[in-house]
Amino acid sequence: MLTLVIDTSFGSTVGFVGHAPILDADSRSHVEHLQTNIDQAAQQAGINPQDIRRIVVGRGPAPYTGLRVGLVAAKALAVATGADVLGQDDLTPNATMMRLAHLKDARVADVDFLADVPQAVNQDSANTVYATLCVNDARRKQLYFTLICEPYADEGARTVLIDMDIDAADSIVTRVNTAVAAYEAEHAGVHMVVDVAGHGAGTYADSWQAIASLGSVIDHSLLDCGAAGLEEFAACAQRDSDHSDAGVDVEPLYLRRPDVSVPNPLKHVLNHGAADKNETDGSGQANTASTNTPDANDGQAGPTDSRTTGQSHA
Repeated sequence: MLTLVIDTSFGSTVGFVGHAPILDADSRSHVEHLQTNIDQAAQQAGINPQDIRRIVVGRGPAPYTGLRVGLVAAKALAVATGADVLGQDDLTPNATMMRLAHLKDARVADVDFLADVPQAVNQDSANTVYATLCVNDARRKQLYFTLICEPYADEGARTVLIDMDIDAADSIVTRVNTAVAAYEAEHAGVHMVVDVAGHGAGTYADSWQAIASLGSVIDHSLLDCGAAGLEEFAACAQRDSDHSDAGVDVEPLYLRRPDVSVPNPLKHVLNHGAADKNETDGSGQANTASTNTPDANDGQAGPTDSRTTGQSHA
């Protein structure tokens, strides 16, 4: 099936499965470059855009303005071509990337930034397990994140130790150490190593040193892994769709910042319900925002085994 991948969660990534993607690291040029990059990707792959049958689009979490550019483009192309659209969050694929790196999978053997990731034995029979702190830069000295452990013997099974949330790096470290300690207490004799992967990981490298058992820090995402990463990103979306009776949502994943009291009523807000029209805006005046915000978890693929959920920020 001819599949186009579009992601604007950090700069932009555009490409057709089976071909190398076009990466644009300038997050301020989504609107100007996205259509051009799609056309260029089609030309390089020798593809007629009208033949597209599936579009996989990244839905964040990421800064809202840039993120929705990719979502709007995907939906518009779907209308024009009749293609199906699948949404994929941009955090959990980083756990897949680290899993492939630890297994020294041939699909990522030539990815330079994964070369130093140590090889792991089968986690299901070892005393050491790997979790991935999947991150994406949220700016304002904050990161979108989730903490995931994937047993290596079963590609479809994962344990979400901390659900998707947004926080400052030092606070994330505290929450990670708490979640890891709880996991190790529940699994006697098991030692958990935490890798950090995703855009923004390198920016806060000093903070990660306080993680109790830090593994690799990779300031890249699965979509940076060339054609193989693009294909695996699309496969992640397909697996999520196959395991969901309702399909995969293509609305943006938006996480409410700790320093914002009332979310925009038009945004899907993870870990929060609708904005309260009686909530004050900080000046003592009641906020009159509409309360018809979709529930924060509408369309969100739930964790397989959530041990510790991300805390809400009021």
